[in-house]
This record gives sequence, C-alpha cells and structure tokens, in this order.
Amino acid sequence: MWRRSFSTGGASSKISLKEKKWDALVIGGGHNGLTAAAYLARSGLSVAVLERRHLIGGAAVTEELIPGFKFSRCSYLQSLLRPSVISELDLPRHGLKLFKRSPSSFTPCLDGRYLLLGPDKNLNHSEISKFSVQDAEAYPRYEIQLENFCKFMDPLLDSSTPENIQGGTSLGARMKSKIEKSAFWAKCLQQSVTMGQKEMVDFMDLLLSPASKVLNNWFQASVNTPGSGYVLLHHVMGETDGDRGIWSYVEGGMGSVSAAISNAATEAGAHIVTNAEVSELLIDDSGAATGVLLADGTRVQASVILSNATPYKTFLELVPAHVLPADFVRAIKNIDYRSATTKINIAVERLPQFSCCNLHHPDGGPEHMGTIHIGSESMEEIDMACQDATNGIPSRRPIIEMTIPSVVDKTISPPGKHVVNLFIQYTPYKPSDGSWEDPAYRESFTQRCFSLIDEYAPGFSSSIIGYDMLTPPDLERVIGLTGGNIFHGAMGLDSLFLMRPIKGWSNYRTPLRGLYMCGSGSHPGGGVMGAPGRNAANVVLEDFREYKKI
Repeated sequence: MWRRSFSTGGASSKISLKEKKWDALVIGGGHNGLTAAAYLARSGLSVAVLERRHLIGGAAVTEELIPGFKFSRCSYLQSLLRPSVISELDLPRHGLKLFKRSPSSFTPCLDGRYLLLGPDKNLNHSEISKFSVQDAEAYPRYEIQLENFCKFMDPLLDSSTPENIQGGTSLGARMKSKIEKSAFWAKCLQQSVTMGQKEMVDFMDLLLSPASKVLNNWFQASVNTPGSGYVLLHHVMGETDGDRGIWSYVEGGMGSVSAAISNAATEAGAHIVTNAEVSELLIDDSGAATGVLLADGTRVQASVILSNATPYKTFLELVPAHVLPADFVRAIKNIDYRSATTKINIAVERLPQFSCCNLHHPDGGPEHMGTIHIGSESMEEIDMACQDATNGIPSRRPIIEMTIPSVVDKTISPPGKHVVNLFIQYTPYKPSDGSWEDPAYRESFTQRCFSLIDEYAPGFSSSIIGYDMLTPPDLERVIGLTGGNIFHGAMGLDSLFLMRPIKGWSNYRTPLRGLYMCGSGSHPGGGVMGAPGRNAANVVLEDFREYKKI
C-alpha cells in the first residue's frame, strides 16, 4: 500500500551525508534512481539518493492532494516494470501488490455502440464482431505478431547497449568489450534467423511505418507520423505476473512502486534523503565528477554519481559550463523534449455512467475496469486533435484516456467515492492563444475536457469534488520533466537504443568521468520500467571492478 516512509528528510540526514565519501550518489529519487541505488547497495557499495521534493517517486508517486483521495499524480498504470527488477528486488515482499485489469479497454461511441477489449479472447471476438467480423478474425493474429516482436525485443531491454568503449581503458577492458559486442550481435542474428525473413520484414514495417498504415493493413475499421507504429508495440511490451500485455493498477497508487523499490534499497543499506536538491556537480582539477553541491550549500563527496534527471537538466544545468565537449552539449540541446500531454486527477462523488451501455453499475461494471477512451472513435479524430496542437492550440476535442483505479483499489478513496485519472492529448507547452499560467485559461481547457466526457457520460461534471491539473510546464516544474516530456525525451526511432540519449553515449557513461545516467533519457527509454536504473547500476559495478574498487 501507499507509504510515507521516505516523505521527509531532516537535518540529521543531511549532516550524515557530509560525514563520509560515498561510493555512489544518485541524483533523483524517481523509480529508476531508486532501482539503481538498490542494485548498487546490494553489491556492497555505500549509496545515497538525493531527492529534490519532499517525497520519493518522481513521476511514479502517490499524493493525497484532496483529503481522502490519493492520486497517482503522473504515471498511473503498471505493466512495463521489468520482471527481472520485480523478482531480483523481491518487490512483492516489499509491499508491491498489483490488480490485473479485465476488461482492459472500453471505448464508448456517441452513436450508442461501444467496444470492450481485454485478455478474454472470446469477449474480444464478440465485441469486435459488432463492428467487423473480418477484424474480429484478424485481431488474434495481430496480437500474436506483436507479442512475438516483443519477445524479440526483451533481451535488448535488460542489458546495456553494445556501445563503443569510451575513454582510456586497459587492453583487457577493450578486448572484453569487443567480445561482448560480438556476442550481442551474434545473438541478435540468431534471433533474426529464428524469426524468419517475412517476420523480420513485418517487424521493420511496424517500426518504420505510421500507426495508421499498420492498422489499415490489419483492419477495416490519422496519426501519420513515420515510426508511430512503435506505439502499438508499446501496448503489448509489458506484462503482469507473466501475462503479456496486461496492464495493472497498483494498490495505493503508483507511489507504491517507488516505495517498494526504496524499501529494497534501504534494506540493502542505501541512504535516501528528501528535500535535498542538487544545484551543481563538483568537478576536480582532472575533470572528474567528485560530488555534488546541494541548494542549501551542503557538499557531498562520492566516487561516482548517477543522474536520474533528464539529459538536459543533467548536462546543461547541473554540470558547470565549459566542462563538456561542445559537440556533446549541442547534441543534448537538440534532443526533442517537446510534450503535448496533460494529466488531470479528479475526486468524484460517483462513477460515470456511460449512456451507450444502457447499464447502471454504481459500484463498478466492466466498462469501469480498464482504460476508457474518450474522443478517439476514429483515426481522423485523433489526427484533428494532434493537428490543433501542431498549430499551437490545445485540442478543441482532446483525446482522453480515463482510468478509475478506485474501482478495484479501495485504499485510495473514501467509501462510495472515486479517483479518476485523465491522461489528455494534445496540449502544447506554449499555446499560441493563451498561457497555462493564466487561471482562466487553465479552467477553460479543463471544462472543455469535462464537457467532452459529459457527452459520453452525462452528469460527469456535476460529480466532481475537486481536481489537480499538470500541464507540460507543470510537469517540468513539479516533477522535473524537461519540456513536460514524460519520457525524458522523445521516443522516436532516432532516439532509441544506440541513439539514446545521443549517438556514441548510449551505455550510461558520459564524457565526464565519474558521471553516469540512469533515468528514462537513457536506453531503453521511458515508462515505469526500472531497466535504465538496473542496467546503469550494472555498468557502474563493471567499472568499479575494472578499477579494483570492489
């Protein structure tokens, strides 16, 4: 359940930070930073995590902003957290409890129809047949293909990239790197041969094509950005308890994921301090990172530093000027940090009742269990909403993903009342027709979203007790996400794998000796995955062994 264990950090915690030189400091107590800390501490290193806010979790956080209502304030669903992280850190023992969702998806239509989808194959066939018998027959094959592609990608997520070795290293280290890279590519080749040429061509088509083209090739029933087909893969990439593509709610909200990881880290000996904002990295005369300077003037020394902040925040705000190579800084600046997403968390008196269902489930029906898709009945609607943002204005008819975790998790709201999460697209960072700093402008957009929901669930607006809204600038200010980008940078094909965060530096190391990246801006990317933290910790441990520090 949701815990407050590490929600505050007192003066005594900061005093203890100064009393020794740490093996490793982690900047940022988000889930990836906590994951890295847990693995490093389990390997015997002395580790301290420095979190700017009053509570840990980063984007995976639970906050009680309205009395009695606990919001997963930013991220809101679990599926991508790597099975290796869950098992190796024994997260269920540390408090992680998941609720599988079935059905997992509900799309109401204004013409009175609706579509329910989930893990039940018979339900899927019956539901899709209401729209197209041909599509109902194709859907299982479509799912199987995506699942096979995910199996191909799994090994890539749980390891560092085969990056060229950087800097001055021993002959043994260079030979080891060449052998590891050869083994990596040999394994990829073996998997490709096993998959077969047709499947590999289909895989490349999925990665490179617009989502609309992929869907049109499969189904009768637009977002036309090349590479957006990757998003379809993302939806089945995760799993819950071994069930592929099953997304789940977390008891106590997403902060419970971070709490479980932090419990594992502290059990292993990690020291976690909140209200500890890092203002600058300390660099010695040799050009190596040797510690950090906190906003209150505290200096903390360490052998290595791992940054869970965004690449922009790390290299352009925390690293002193003129320390990094100019071409590296230029590449970091050119990462796409744009965002068009807004999160609204709502406390409501009652569940929304959708007019298309002709059903009344005051305590929750199948339509309330999964993600409810509002305003996305066609690719044309999505395309129009996206085009508005491209033209500089928030979508006139936003695309809304609604979830109601309190239907299954009774710990996050008072009896009979509910928590509603809205993930909303598209909202530009700097709208051309107003400012997110203007309360009237914010309220106008909020009411636009609520009115759209009213079209599908009459009376929804009248059930609202209160709400919290995070626009892209809010996500940047509150959570620390540059540009409001929830992935620490775009997830296009030019920003993945060997290209993340930038070409030549995909293996968590940086040009600054002693500094590593461990957040979502690193391979394999965003989402509550834990893989960047786990992989980065393994690279740090490898370097420690190389230099005979452990």
